[in-house]
Amino acid sequence: MDTQNLKAFLAVAESGSFSKAANDLHLTQPAVSKRISLLEQQLDTLLFDRVGRQVSLTASGRTLEPLARNVLFAMRDAEQRIRDLGTSVSGQLRLVTSHHIGLHRLPVILRRFAGRYPQVQLDIQFKDSEEAGQSVLAGEFDLGIVTRSTVADDRIEAECIWRDRLVFVAAADHPLNRKDSISLVEISQHPALLPDRKFLTTRIVENLFRDKGLELNIIMSTNYLETIKALIGVGYGWGVLPEIMVSGDNVVRLPLERVKLSRNLDCIRHRERSLSRPAECFVAELRAADDAVKHR
Repeated sequence: MDTQNLKAFLAVAESGSFSKAANDLHLTQPAVSKRISLLEQQLDTLLFDRVGRQVSLTASGRTLEPLARNVLFAMRDAEQRIRDLGTSVSGQLRLVTSHHIGLHRLPVILRRFAGRYPQVQLDIQFKDSEEAGQSVLAGEFDLGIVTRSTVADDRIEAECIWRDRLVFVAAADHPLNRKDSISLVEISQHPALLPDRKFLTTRIVENLFRDKGLELNIIMSTNYLETIKALIGVGYGWGVLPEIMVSGDNVVRLPLERVKLSRNLDCIRHRERSLSRPAECFVAELRAADDAVKHR
């Protein structure tokens, strides 16, 4: 079974479009159609229902999809293991992470890794942590650097790299910053800006207020902490941000005592899949960064 045909099949299955798949694969649409046709001839079954411009998987296609992923992963794994027999560290390293971690935690590590292992090709994509976890499970990435999920999955092996301290913040001229100390009751009387409720940070904050019998007045949600920070800075409301993001601008910590919040930032991998040498070396760089933080 030709792996190029399987790649074309998965591209169409994921995008729901022959033209989008062709664009993603840098091929012409007729070339993608031909690869799908050859695969259907080989398997003697239709893999897609084509109704106008709508493309959907048939029952045979749905059966093939996870098997195709496993075949392609096994091929990549075999190629990487053969490369690993040499003394140099080379090949591709596929990483997925969130925008926040990519902006504030990874740049120094990536720069050091690229300097030490110039023969490794880095493929980095940005997704929400929950989506990134699913991508690692699907075998699309070697490693994920994500916020720890509250949903456990035995197939995922997670290692905490950073403990991300969370702090309450507001604009420097916000009414909550006019006192030397404030309480959660006082904070709850003002509008909040927080990520969507599917994100761990918001669930942590909601649980804190719920335990105190308080309600949150969330006036706006967005997936991007940088956007939330900018809106907080111009006075739209208070919020909760990673401590690493709070410095040198209009966003300042609120004088709230005796409240400590944090979340884990983890390196995740599929437990049943062996790590390539580039992935092993990158994990070592992450651990070294974690040790450096701990010993400051």
